[in-house]
Amino acid sequence: MPTTDYDVVIVGGGCAGLSAALVLGRCRRRVLVCDGGPPRNAPSPGVHAFLSRDGILPQELLRIGRKQLEPYPAVVIRPGRVLTIAAEDHHFTLTADSESGRPATITTRKVLLATGVDDELPPIDGMRELWGRGVLHCPYCHGWEVQDQALAVYGRGKTVAGLALLVSRWSRDVVVCTDGPGGLSENARQRLRAQNIGIREEPIARLQGNKRGDLKCIVFANGEELERQAIFVHPNQHQRGTLAEQLGCRMTSKGAIWVDKYVQTSVRGVYAAGDMTPGSQQAVIAAAEGAQAGIFLNERLTKEECF
Repeated sequence: MPTTDYDVVIVGGGCAGLSAALVLGRCRRRVLVCDGGPPRNAPSPGVHAFLSRDGILPQELLRIGRKQLEPYPAVVIRPGRVLTIAAEDHHFTLTADSESGRPATITTRKVLLATGVDDELPPIDGMRELWGRGVLHCPYCHGWEVQDQALAVYGRGKTVAGLALLVSRWSRDVVVCTDGPGGLSENARQRLRAQNIGIREEPIARLQGNKRGDLKCIVFANGEELERQAIFVHPNQHQRGTLAEQLGCRMTSKGAIWVDKYVQTSVRGVYAAGDMTPGSQQAVIAAAEGAQAGIFLNERLTKEECF
């Protein structure tokens, strides 16, 4: 077996990365977690639908996760980004930020990518400022908190129609705002009308909110205002960083990292978990995928050592 600094380097210190580190720490594996900064849900006032932690602040959830890694001395957490990664014969070499200001070189047998994704919000004034409170991405995460309120759903085409129908299970006062021609089929319009969901296709000038980040109204380009307490949007996304690209990992048509049933990417020895892989994006699911990745990583390492 190659002599490396670690058995596994986990790139990303969110729910997926910390959960994988916990499993691997309990397996007595030498693990380094490289935490590159705040998670995607940092602006949110709470993490919801996470068993035993419903409503917890995102930063508090991660603090607890890091605290629970302390009993496992072989797990190291260090702040800083991984800059480069290269596959060698039977191991990987990474460079990462260090306290000295000079990149540190790290070697590892396996890599788990868990950096998540960034959201590409529509270029509308107020959209970024209200993100996480007045502008929401997931009714499963936030629908309960805005139930029975006046809601909007932003987008165009088939995607916005499906999201609006889903949101209508939490409130009967839902309006689709397409910010120009909506590209809605007649069938989609009929389905929306059947659920009393309105459609506004006027261009949007801005979202108006308060200092807390709550939405007050949608202001259209013609000056009209539509009072709403929240607006749901499914924004486009892109991967955080270029590590998967550096390694040559296969991507899906939607820009996610392809993984097999063992959450291994197309590059042998490189695994991925959390929002950067296909599927639903929730903190509890990311944590579960991280735990699963930890199990598969330990079993692969064990096979290499024992068989």
